[in-house]
Amino acid sequence: MRYLFLLALVLITSTGIRAQFVEKSTDVLCLVPSAVSAVNTLARHDRKGMLQLALSSATCLAVNYGLEAMITKDRPDGSGRHSFPSTHTVVAFNGATFLMRRYGWQWGVPAYAVAAYVGWGRVHADRHDWWDVLGGAAIGAGTALIFTRPFEVKNAGVTMSPILGGGRYGVSAIVGF
Repeated sequence: MRYLFLLALVLITSTGIRAQFVEKSTDVLCLVPSAVSAVNTLARHDRKGMLQLALSSATCLAVNYGLEAMITKDRPDGSGRHSFPSTHTVVAFNGATFLMRRYGWQWGVPAYAVAAYVGWGRVHADRHDWWDVLGGAAIGAGTALIFTRPFEVKNAGVTMSPILGGGRYGVSAIVGF
């Protein structure tokens, strides 16, 4: 346990190691909201949702790569000329917005926390500046908003009817899921 604490302390205090950790973690975490979205649609047998996710994902990537090809902006660390928009942020915000719009805030809020970390991490690791990340977030969220509709549960509803008889009065409620 002491060794884990010391390792965490080294990671927190060492800027180079911390930047590498943040960069590598954003490489993985950018995929999490979209992966959770895909698993969620499969688990719910939500074919419309899977189609909406596929359309928004394909569109956001097409827009992203089109802009990267047209706009040759140097990365802050000098490692390339495809800084705008941030692909990691596009993918993360597309998945997060899909989850929020399709399945509600219970899914969306944690997904947006992951997406925000990805955006912050790309700037912290010196791979992008804030404009790249904001542009990526707008593209990812915008395409998901265009294609995604809220999930509708079939046979859901409440049926209420009065109960009269035998000297008793009341209300009966049937809730369908």
